[in-house]
Parts: sequence; C-alpha cells; structure tokens
Amino acid sequence: MRNDIPERREETGESQADLAAAVDVTRQTINAIERERYDPSLELAFELADHFGCRIEDIFEPAE
Repeated sequence: MRNDIPERREETGESQADLAAAVDVTRQTINAIERERYDPSLELAFELADHFGCRIEDIFEPAE
C-alpha cells in the first residue's frame, strides 16, 4: 500500500522514532510501512491519520 508518511514526517520535523513513540509502535514498524513492506492494521492506520490530522485516505492508497 502506497503512503506519504515520509513526506508528512518531514513536514512536521519528526524522525521515525518520534512517530513510532507517538503511535506506540517500534521504529522498525514505521520503517516497514514507509518502505511499503508492511500494511498497518486498521487501528494503526487510524492512529497515524489522527496523529497527522487527516483521513486515512489522505495517507494511504492501494498499490497498483
């Protein structure tokens, strides 16, 4: 699943570790999501959207 988490982190000045702490996962989980090697659970997707103040659909889109 494609995502724009790296761009959103850059805009907020957060590291992967900062974001991981904010949504209560490991830095490795954030890295795997960003590299499109892991699709987050629906609960985590909602937490990420809430953290960035947007909708899930604004962050994630299906891979082609």
